[in-house]
Amino acid sequence: MIDRRAFLIGASLISAFTPAGLARAQADDGEPFDAGTVRKLARALASSPYKAGAQNLPAELEKLSYDDYRNIRFNTERALWRAQGLPFEVQFLHRGFLFRDRVDVHVVAGGQARRIAYDPGLFRFEHGLRPPDPKLDLGFSGFRLHGPINRPDYFDEIAVFQGATYFRAVGKGQVYGSSARGLAIKTGHPAGEEFPLFKAFWIEQPRAEVNSIVVHALLDSPSAAAAHRITIQPGTATVTTVEMALYPRVDLADAGIAALTSMFLFSPNDRRQFDDFRPAVRDAQGLALIDGTGEEVWRPLANPRRLQISTFSSTNMRGFGLMQRQRAFFDYQDLEARYEKRPSVWVEPIGDWGEGAVHLLEIPTPQEVHDNIVAFWRPKDALRKGGEYNYTYRLHWAWDRPAPADIGRVAATRSGGTAERRLFVIDLVDGAMDSLPADGVEARVSASRGEVSSVVLQPNPEIGGARLSFALEPKGAELCELRAGLFKGGAALTETWIWRWTP
Repeated sequence: MIDRRAFLIGASLISAFTPAGLARAQADDGEPFDAGTVRKLARALASSPYKAGAQNLPAELEKLSYDDYRNIRFNTERALWRAQGLPFEVQFLHRGFLFRDRVDVHVVAGGQARRIAYDPGLFRFEHGLRPPDPKLDLGFSGFRLHGPINRPDYFDEIAVFQGATYFRAVGKGQVYGSSARGLAIKTGHPAGEEFPLFKAFWIEQPRAEVNSIVVHALLDSPSAAAAHRITIQPGTATVTTVEMALYPRVDLADAGIAALTSMFLFSPNDRRQFDDFRPAVRDAQGLALIDGTGEEVWRPLANPRRLQISTFSSTNMRGFGLMQRQRAFFDYQDLEARYEKRPSVWVEPIGDWGEGAVHLLEIPTPQEVHDNIVAFWRPKDALRKGGEYNYTYRLHWAWDRPAPADIGRVAATRSGGTAERRLFVIDLVDGAMDSLPADGVEARVSASRGEVSSVVLQPNPEIGGARLSFALEPKGAELCELRAGLFKGGAALTETWIWRWTP
C-alpha cells in the first residue's frame, strides 16, 4: 500500500553511477548528450550486477517528521530558467523524511548535459530547521515543473517527479490525484513488491516558442534497468508521451507497463465501514478499458476487505485508465481535497503491444492517505534477461479520455440490500441513453454464481439518461462476477459494466 505523503519508497538509489561515461557527465562543465545517451547507460547498468546506494543523510535531515519536511521550501527566485522568457520553470525537491534517495538532475542545452549541483541556498529552511553543510553534495529527491497552464501571467505546477518512479501531472483547472509509475515489478506478489527507482534525470531546455518539454530518466532496480524519454505537453488535457526501453537483468514475468496508482476509500456503492459526512472519497471512480476487439468495459473501483486482483486479457489493448467521471462538488462535499477536480488518467498504447492483460489491484485501506489502487499492462510472455523491450504510450491527464465513443457510459453505480438479496442500480448517460426506443433494446445481465432477477430498464430524466437495475441472490456464493449492458440487434448500446461482488 502506498502512503500518499511519500509514495512509499521501498528501495534505495545508487549514489554513484557505475559506467565511467556517466561519471564524467556529472562534471559541471557538461558532457555530450544525445537521444541515445540514457539508453546506453541503462543497457550498461543491466549488464552488471545491481548495486544499491546508501540512503544516509546528515544528522539535521536524518529524522525529519512530515511537518519538518514541509518546512523545507524551494526558493522560487532560484527556479531554473526564471525570467528567461521560457514556457517552463523547474523547482528542485530536497531530500529528507521518507524521500531519502539521491536523484541527480541534469539540464541539456546545445547538445551538452550539465548536472545541477546541490546548494542549500536553493531552499528556505523555516521554523528553526538547520540547513546542511553547504560543502555536502546531497543531490535532490526530485523536481517540479511549472508553467502558465491556467493563466498566461502565472506559472502553476504542472508535473512532479518524486519518489521511486512516480510522477504526476494535471490538466488545466485540476489538482493532483492519481499517479503514474515508470515501471511496476512484482506488484501484488506474495513475497512483496519491488520498487524500481529513477536515479537520474536529464531535462531538455525548452525553446521559447514550443509548449512542451522533454525529460529523460534513468531507471534501475534489482530486476531491470530502463531508459525513459517523457515529453510533457500541458493544456486542458496534459499529455505525457512516454518512450521506454527496458533491459531486464533477470527473466521478468511480473512487469507492470504503464502503471497507474490511485486512492479509493469509499463511494455510494459501498460505504459500510465508513462513518463520514462526504458521499465519496476517491481519486478515481473506476477502471475503463477498450480491448483489442473494441469492446468498452467499465469496472467500478472498490475498497475490499481482502486484496483483490482482477485481470482483463486482450491482444493489442487499445487503452485503459483510472477515471474520475463524477465531476460535481456535491458528489464529494470536500472543500479541501476537491476530488471532483482530480484528473482521469488514460493510457493510450502506441504500436503493437501484443498479447497480455490489464491488471487491477484493489488493496484494503482504512484511510485516504494511502494509494491502494494499482492498474497496469502485463505482457503475456516473460521479458527475457539480456533483451531490449520498447514501449511507447501516451498518458492523458484529463477530464475524460480522448475521443470517447458515442455509446452509453456508466455515470454511477449504487447497491443496497441484504446478504441474501442485493439490488444494483446503474445510471447510464451519453450515446442514445436520453432517447432509448420503447422496444428492441435488450438488457443483458449475468452472474457467474447466484441468480439474477428483477431486471428493469427505465428513463432517468434527472440525468438525461437511463437507469438499469437488477437484483442478485448470491445463494451462498463467496464471489459473484457480474456483467451488464444494453444491446439492440446484437450491437452494444453501452459499455460493459463489470463488478465483483463479495459478502
